[in-house]
Amino acid sequence: MNIINFAESNSVLNQYVAEIRDVRIQRDRLRFRRNLERIGEIMAYEMSKTFTYSAKEVDTPLGTAAVQTPDNSLILSTILRAGLPFHQGFLSYFDTAENAFVSAYRKYKDTLKFDINIEYIASPRIDGKTLVITDPMLATGGSMELTYRAMLTKGTPSVIHVASIIASKEAVTHIAESFPQEHTTIWCAAIDPGLNDHSYIVPGLGDAGDLAYGEKD
Repeated sequence: MNIINFAESNSVLNQYVAEIRDVRIQRDRLRFRRNLERIGEIMAYEMSKTFTYSAKEVDTPLGTAAVQTPDNSLILSTILRAGLPFHQGFLSYFDTAENAFVSAYRKYKDTLKFDINIEYIASPRIDGKTLVITDPMLATGGSMELTYRAMLTKGTPSVIHVASIIASKEAVTHIAESFPQEHTTIWCAAIDPGLNDHSYIVPGLGDAGDLAYGEKD
């Protein structure tokens, strides 16, 4: 299994991660959502380098050009609601991809203990396709695992990409143990050291869904 941590190299992506973490800048919801999109766009570009390519002929006004373009049949899946801006960044680059949406949320038993519930999935068939599952925050990895299990009710993908902006080390380990080893790549803008008592990533950035769309009642 490949694990890509963009924080280990220098690029403009780090600037956008810094802004979504910053307690002052992140209060601007429009900028916060746009930064999630930007990170998705950069990840999509880097991810595209791993796809399968072949030459196609394109007719121009003056002749014919051979162009290497990707052959992968893509499914972009995201976890509602925080995943929507991040997903849109991928969709801006992979504009012909099919899309899937999964509702996964924490249902608390008390202030610290919770189960993860999945109540909704809308997806095409994924047999033999390249599945990209996006979620900006990977805290425990539980939501991502259950989302993957839910997607398997629609078929078996040939390749899996798990894309997150900020993940905990615990979540990365959990995903590595729960997903097919030979066919999965984990992409993270940053991997943080741990979780607090409420299973939020530390230092993290807070609740991505609330920052993007406002607090829940």
